[in-house]
Amino acid sequence: MNTLVGTLMVLGGLGLFFGVLLSLAGLKLKTRVDPRLESLKDILPGVNCGGCGCAGCNAFAEDVYFGKAEPDGCPVGGDELNQKIAGIIGVEIASAVRKTAYVKCIGNDRNALFLFNYQGVESCRAAVRLVGGGSKGCTYGCLGGGSCKKICVFDAINIIDGIAVIDNEKCTACTACVAVCPKNLIEMIPAASTIRIGCNARDGGKIIRQNCEIGCIGCRLCVKVCPKDAIEMDGALARISYEKCDNCGTCADKCSRRVIEKG
Repeated sequence: MNTLVGTLMVLGGLGLFFGVLLSLAGLKLKTRVDPRLESLKDILPGVNCGGCGCAGCNAFAEDVYFGKAEPDGCPVGGDELNQKIAGIIGVEIASAVRKTAYVKCIGNDRNALFLFNYQGVESCRAAVRLVGGGSKGCTYGCLGGGSCKKICVFDAINIIDGIAVIDNEKCTACTACVAVCPKNLIEMIPAASTIRIGCNARDGGKIIRQNCEIGCIGCRLCVKVCPKDAIEMDGALARISYEKCDNCGTCADKCSRRVIEKG
């Protein structure tokens, strides 16, 4: 009996000894996590939208920490968050201009010519596979299938009168909608810009008039009247240089087609 008790005591002592030894070894070998990395993960929005180009917010935090991504890469948090990120890793960045998505088409159900009534899957990618690229006479126009609306996790896109419309207040410029649009209609522009050309068609005046009541016909009048030389022609389509535009609205007032939005 005494031998058994002694054996158990020895085994217990050895167990305790090795347990303490393993604990000490674990503490010594444990990888220390830099609190800066944890801070980066804590302040990110956690929506995992992919707008930064990474798989998610934690992946972005790690890439920033290890120097693989720029600290101003999060579109959701805006400039305020990016400045905090830069502060955590000890760098300085210039303040960024807030941007928003814009759909370059205002050819809605009332203005655009429709060749037939589409009754298929509510998806722009599905509709664009049809002959002619969709139900609209204008092959460049928004199909209103809602692919951009479905992918937007911020509920910043609505389908109104058959076309996608961006809510500037909700848009975080994550660019998810840009990538999903099969017509390449969505671009990122400065959120402060109130002058926007709502057309992306390149067919020229005669065809544009047939397909849409308000499409850009390439008349160049907006180019001639702009006091800042902020509008130039891209073939038969007018384009705005947002760096030069001061939102004076002269081009919109002179546009006979009402394709330049103001306000």
